[in-house]
Amino acid sequence: MSIAAMQARVRAGVPLAGAWGIEVLSFGAGQALLRLPAKDDLLRPGGTVSGPALMGLADVAMWVALLSLTEGRDESLTASLAITFLRPPPATAVLAEARVIKRGRTLSYGEVMLRADGADQPCAHVTTSWATIRTG
Repeated sequence: MSIAAMQARVRAGVPLAGAWGIEVLSFGAGQALLRLPAKDDLLRPGGTVSGPALMGLADVAMWVALLSLTEGRDESLTASLAITFLRPPPATAVLAEARVIKRGRTLSYGEVMLRADGADQPCAHVTTSWATIRTG
């Protein structure tokens, strides 16, 4: 699957990702790199990227990492997502690096590191689990 095809898959599956302008930069083998561009409507008072925007980006990034293992088939739903905010990200783009730690028959586990574009240190760390949906 190409990056353009994955981008289209993400925007069809999560229309909010398109509204926010989330970009799929790379993906494969249970990993994904996404970018949330800087947008004034995603900021909170004080000029930092809002928590809900960071959580949404992390959730979409993990979904792309999982989709990379299923050739784009949607087989899972978020079961849990825990985020630790480490430092406030400035009003710039944010990168999400997601990786699947364990893919099981019924549950998959992963983590996402979020950092402001150009920053060395993460602004948030996310752990998440996803329930596998069996169809047919």
